[in-house]
Amino acid sequence: MSTKDISNAKDPDLRASLGALRRAAQQARKTAIQTETNLVIVKDGRMQRISADELRQQANTEKTLKP
Repeated sequence: MSTKDISNAKDPDLRASLGALRRAAQQARKTAIQTETNLVIVKDGRMQRISADELRQQANTEKTLKP
């Protein structure tokens, strides 16, 4: 598998896919917060659950860091 930067891909759909994945992840966080459910992710090959409270704290931290 190549480690080329996806933003340099010839296929425009492939170039746009990273942004789409980021938007989908943000929507998943928002939905988990609204429904008081855990967000399940895989990090370093291990499954992790992030609670709605943790997601709220992360969102608040991000808001305070943005100008």
